[in-house]
Amino acid sequence: MLAFWQLINAPQNTVFMVALVIMLMLFVLELLSLILGGINDWIDNILPDGLGEPAHPEIGLDAIDAGGFVRFLSWLYVGRVPLLMLLVLFLATFGLGGMVLQNVVHELLGFYLPSLIAAPVMIFASLPVVRLFASGLHKILPKDETSAISEKELVGRVGVVVIGVMSATQSAQVRVKDGFGQNHYVMARLDGDEEVGQGGAVLLIAVNGVEYLAIKNSNGVLVD
Repeated sequence: MLAFWQLINAPQNTVFMVALVIMLMLFVLELLSLILGGINDWIDNILPDGLGEPAHPEIGLDAIDAGGFVRFLSWLYVGRVPLLMLLVLFLATFGLGGMVLQNVVHELLGFYLPSLIAAPVMIFASLPVVRLFASGLHKILPKDETSAISEKELVGRVGVVVIGVMSATQSAQVRVKDGFGQNHYVMARLDGDEEVGQGGAVLLIAVNGVEYLAIKNSNGVLVD
C-alpha cells in the first residue's frame, strides 16, 4: 500500500494522475451524453474548427504540413468515432500506461523517470493503442441506417474548410452536411489555381476514392 501511495504522489507522475482525473471527468460527460444526448454532436461540431485555430494570430496551420496533420487525424479515426470517446481513450491509455511504466522502472532501477522523458514516451506509445480501440469502436458503434449515405451523395453540396489550406496540389479537411443535416469531414482538393483557407466555402463537384474535388463557392445563394 505504501508503494502505491508513493507511486501516485511522486511528482514525476503528476502528469499521468492529472490525465486520469480529466479522463474520469470526460467519462462522466460521456455517460451524460448517452443519457441526455446531443453532447457528443455538439463537441464534434465545435472542436474540429477549433483544431484549426492558430495559437497566435501570426501562426496558422498553413505554417505546418496541414495535409500530414489531417491524415494523422484520419488515422486516429477522428470524425468516425466521437471525439469525446477518443479523448477518453487517449487519456486512459496515457495515464494508466504512464503509471505502469513508472512502476516498472522504479521496481527495476529504484527511481522514477523524469516526466519530461516519461510523458513523450507514453504519448507516442498511446497513439497506436488509441487507434486500435477506435477501430473496434467504429465497427460496433450503432449507425443510423436511415441517414447512411454514399460518398457520391455529398457531391453537389457546399462545405467549409476546417483544417488546412486547399489548393490544386494540397488537400484540406472540409466539413459538409448531408441531406439529413449530419456533418461529415472529408478530404478535398481544389480544381483551379486559387487557394481556399480555413473558413472558406467550397462546392464539392466530384469524388475520386476517398478524396473529393471542389471549386471555390462564390455563389452566396449556395450555403452549407
